[in-house]
Amino acid sequence: MRIAAFQRLALFDAVEQAAEVLARDLAWAEAQGIDLALFPECYLQGHSYDKAIARRRAMSLDDPHLSALVARFAARKTTAIVGLFERRSDGIYNSALVAKSGRISGVYAKAHPLEKGCMPGQDFPVWDEGHWRFGINICADLRYPYTARRLARKGAGLICNPVNLMLRPHKAERWHKPGISGLQTCARHTGCWVMASDVVGSNDDGWVSYGSSAIVDPNGVVVAKAKPYCEDVLVFDLPDRQPERSFDQKAAVIAT
Repeated sequence: MRIAAFQRLALFDAVEQAAEVLARDLAWAEAQGIDLALFPECYLQGHSYDKAIARRRAMSLDDPHLSALVARFAARKTTAIVGLFERRSDGIYNSALVAKSGRISGVYAKAHPLEKGCMPGQDFPVWDEGHWRFGINICADLRYPYTARRLARKGAGLICNPVNLMLRPHKAERWHKPGISGLQTCARHTGCWVMASDVVGSNDDGWVSYGSSAIVDPNGVVVAKAKPYCEDVLVFDLPDRQPERSFDQKAAVIAT
């Protein structure tokens, strides 16, 4: 299975522009024979820790506008994972939708949101892609071993990690390397492949993201890592079939 992690410039309140970028990238991905493409956390509307902003940006999965956007950018054979603020009847969630052939096939909601006003997700779905099974953890979820372990127990061989490490400059510098090491710990802990997709750039408050996109093998070896400070895309060919694997259930902490 061919996978790709897209490291992209952060956009804010620019859903139409984000959809254009997604459509362009997914057209390219299909031409490259990519089966599964990962995009950053809350990429569609832009990430924020502000409760009011998250609520204003959020879209429900049955919103006709969102359906039209997905029909446009995910119209092809490549399966896409795209982060967004999701509106549900009980509140706002930091989610990642899974889409293919113009339709949403599922969604995962962040189990441990740091964003104010966001509800914690309770479900840990997995999806089949060819002879592989994948699941999603979003950013800080990797701090909690059970989130990845739940996916591994359901047969996932690949864990997809949309992230948004846009932080105050001194924190961005401090968290850049631990962000990668967290992926490695997750891989070794579960026996799964792990890929992460991050943003780059800055916001109006001067926060920055260097970009921590990477692909890690089950032994914790970083097989692909994005260039810092710029947009990039990582492409990697996994084995045609998901290998048998086991995972250590005793690990106490995955630090990101």
